[in-house]
Amino acid sequence: MASPDTAAKTLSRRDISLYAISAILLVDQIALSAAVGQSALFWWLVVILLFLLPNTLVTAELGTRYPEQGGIYAWVKRAFGPRWGARITWLYWINIALWMPAIFLMFAGVFSALFWPDMTLWQQVLMGVALCWLTALVNSLPLGISKWIPNLGTPLKFLVILVLGVGGLLYGLREGFANDLSLATALADPWAGLAYLPVIVYGCLGVELVSAESERISEPRRNVPRAMLTAGLVTAAFYLFGTLGVLAAVPAEEIDMVTIIAVSMQRLFGDSPLGQWLAMGLGAAALATFFATMVTWTLGGNRSMAEAAKAGEMPALLAWQPRGHRAPLGAALMTSLVGSAVLLIYGLSALAAEALFWTLFSFGAIIFLLPYLAMHLAFLRLRSEGGEAAGVQGFRAPAGPLLSALCLLVLGAAILLFFWVPGEPLDGGFLMQVGLGVGLTLVIGEVLVHRGERRARSAALP
Repeated sequence: MASPDTAAKTLSRRDISLYAISAILLVDQIALSAAVGQSALFWWLVVILLFLLPNTLVTAELGTRYPEQGGIYAWVKRAFGPRWGARITWLYWINIALWMPAIFLMFAGVFSALFWPDMTLWQQVLMGVALCWLTALVNSLPLGISKWIPNLGTPLKFLVILVLGVGGLLYGLREGFANDLSLATALADPWAGLAYLPVIVYGCLGVELVSAESERISEPRRNVPRAMLTAGLVTAAFYLFGTLGVLAAVPAEEIDMVTIIAVSMQRLFGDSPLGQWLAMGLGAAALATFFATMVTWTLGGNRSMAEAAKAGEMPALLAWQPRGHRAPLGAALMTSLVGSAVLLIYGLSALAAEALFWTLFSFGAIIFLLPYLAMHLAFLRLRSEGGEAAGVQGFRAPAGPLLSALCLLVLGAAILLFFWVPGEPLDGGFLMQVGLGVGLTLVIGEVLVHRGERRARSAALP
């Protein structure tokens, strides 16, 4: 009979490669980046070179030299102590709960454009709520079963993006390109897409997610860096190709961030009955990738939160799991509860699906970028302490501190650009909605962290 440790190693190199790609390769990201227009191609190249590849190399070092259950939580805790580990885990986890309604609102928007044109905003909101709880159900399954959602979702992402890229370019060659895709045009006014730079940076995050389940990975010191580097390179190629295809077929001014995937499919295939069926089939595949992405993120985020809760740094409810059950069910249920509540609350104040999506996305994205600042600071701290002297082995990123400093610069710029773009007027209403949401989230996190510290002190008393 296999030992418990051997039996627990349920994630092979293939599993974590597909998992990592599923985390960072997002079909909805194609829609967001295409909204930038022709300059999106320029910004993708910039972000890939200055952030995606450096961030992947740094994360690969952390994931192999410190292969601890919890991933980013464990690294920050090791570098700066339990308080900062708890803070970062809160931000990392609550972002997923805030991002979930944005993704599922896009799901409902694409579903409406393909299958139910008369769907109201509130019907889309309720569909999003139902998907939140379906995600919790998947999170309650054993990892050996739930891992197949990202495993199957990743090939579907390849299919959808390849169709968008190849189909869009063929459409442009046949009907004329909807946008001028020459390098000269992309470079003519690159600052035109500056407001969307944070969106592109956001689409490059998540490769560290595989390390949240380090105890379940077979030979992590060898498999993790290979999986992360593969994921980074594959994702970069597919993002560029998919964005190119959408811009070839759809004029930039007609791009709606919520429905563009459906519009692109209909533009490419919808002229005949067979084409309409193809558009709906591929659109359904795109919807499946949205769900797979959310499952991937909640599996990793809920595990990190459960580890912090087990350590007494977050409420014990978030570590709850049935006896004999390894899934972090308490964190999964709370994630879906928060996501559902945010959908319902923001649905009351939104005028249109796209406005609701952008507000939710911006709110969650700002929260999400903050833990990566801490992760790179933790990397610099751990590097300065000399891992080799402490017997730490594994992959070592070339010029690691320089790469990490570059990532910190890009992350800081992305956070600023969510609030304010140079040369453009401030949107007071947007700033109030997003700013208050971010501030309230930080305050709630501090309350939870300090309550956890008080519980720890009380437990230590004789």
